[in-house]
Amino acid sequence: MTWFRCAESRPWASLRLFCLPHAGGSAVFYRPWAKEINPAVEVHAVQYPGRADRMADALIADAHQVARLVAGAMAPLADRPIALFGHSMGAVLAYEVARLLQERGIAPVHLFASGARPPHDRGDDRVSEGDDDALVEEMLKLGGTDAEALRDPELRELVLPYVRNDFALIENYAHRAGARLAVPVTAIIGDADPHVTEEQAAGWSDVTDGPFALTVLPGDHFYLMERQRDVIARILRALEVPAAP
Repeated sequence: MTWFRCAESRPWASLRLFCLPHAGGSAVFYRPWAKEINPAVEVHAVQYPGRADRMADALIADAHQVARLVAGAMAPLADRPIALFGHSMGAVLAYEVARLLQERGIAPVHLFASGARPPHDRGDDRVSEGDDDALVEEMLKLGGTDAEALRDPELRELVLPYVRNDFALIENYAHRAGARLAVPVTAIIGDADPHVTEEQAAGWSDVTDGPFALTVLPGDHFYLMERQRDVIARILRALEVPAAP
């Protein structure tokens, strides 16, 4: 099973945008982006194992291993410039993928880190070690479409294993010393996000020698659901691609 889901194949696209979901998320989260974004951009959403159409695939709780597998799968698609967008857990994974791609001589043209503290400032939350109710409570607190699925007992039984896995993945993640990025990085957060402050988000500037920008939009941890157009507009502006006609 492949790692990427592309809602609209665009052989003419001048650039590919790879989007990495949050903890408990799946590729479907980014499906609406293909309709909204300029046709010159081909959107690929990462599908982590153990969920949706990869339910039968074994879960992976090591962020560095996931990044290696994603970067490896991305290499054949690097015939065009690549940009990376990751939300929450996905932002840290996108950063690790960016490092690997840079090492391999196919550095992304931009890294967008959304709703996340920087890799070297992860905090000490241990939600993954709590019981099911505590895990559900955390998901509901953060919000997002995945949280609603946890209200259904049957769906909850399917969803909780990979939600717990993802929380463990990001809580056990440790930043490793290595070459700094040389690519532009943009951090984007919601102004009412309980997970990351503006000051913390500014710490993403420490991971690159390239240009850095910080954007704060109205909203909570899942600000990008209501502010989808604003987020895509900022991505296109940073990539110097016109907005969709």
